Amino acid sequence: MAKILVLDDDQGMREFMEIMLAKEGYDVTSADSPAKAINLCRKTAYDLVITDLKMPKMDGIEFLKTIKDHRPETVVILVTAYASGETAVNAMKEGAYDYVEKGGSNEELKQIVRQALLKKGLVGEQPAPKAPTSETSFCGMIGTSREMAKVFATIRKVADTPANILVLGESGTGKELVARAIHDNSSRSKMPFMTINSGGIPENLLESELFGYTKGSFTGAYTDRAGLFELAKGGTVFLDEIGELPPVLQVKLLRVVQEKTFRRIG
Repeated sequence: MAKILVLDDDQGMREFMEIMLAKEGYDVTSADSPAKAINLCRKTAYDLVITDLKMPKMDGIEFLKTIKDHRPETVVILVTAYASGETAVNAMKEGAYDYVEKGGSNEELKQIVRQALLKKGLVGEQPAPKAPTSETSFCGMIGTSREMAKVFATIRKVADTPANILVLGESGTGKELVARAIHDNSSRSKMPFMTINSGGIPENLLESELFGYTKGSFTGAYTDRAGLFELAKGGTVFLDEIGELPPVLQVKLLRVVQEKTFRRIG
């Protein structure tokens, strides 16, 4: 099985390429910096390296030179959003096998990789695909596209922050799945995950559901009752269709967001 190293400081792009190439049947490793990639190459003889061109501290051309000095047999392909004819020529002069643009055809990149490995005698007619990895089925969401890889990467990035997170998307695109994935990947995962459809409950009942109420605060309030914010107990509250909240409740919710405190009705 051909060994491939992917180097890119963009986590979403790195994970996307890793997933895509793993599905083609290759043994794929990734690194987020040239220093880490060089260290990996010293320990392992990778058959092919795919590297971003524009990176901090060391660009793709410098990295290419370093790899070719240590592992001249390793095939190197450069991928970049900043394409120019001059850069492509320089890359080829330094020993790059090929040069492709970010945002181009995924099939083009797969074909270039395959052609390079065929020349080295490392692949046959068709590499056996790997079984689906955990990355293709992330917290109940299935996807291998670049866009979904970025969604998965963003979820990991924001999950354990104390920030309030706004999830945008058309109805039915899985906003609640994203919210639950954020919760499940955070330090709050052992605490409750509470959800409510903000647009499906009348205004007077919605306020009670969110904030709770004390006995006698209104007709029918025969006992104290905790609201969702209180029941969450340090967990997560997902307000579905938050844009449907009445203006009065939006103001009260803003106070909760800003001050991190709330009070039962009454």
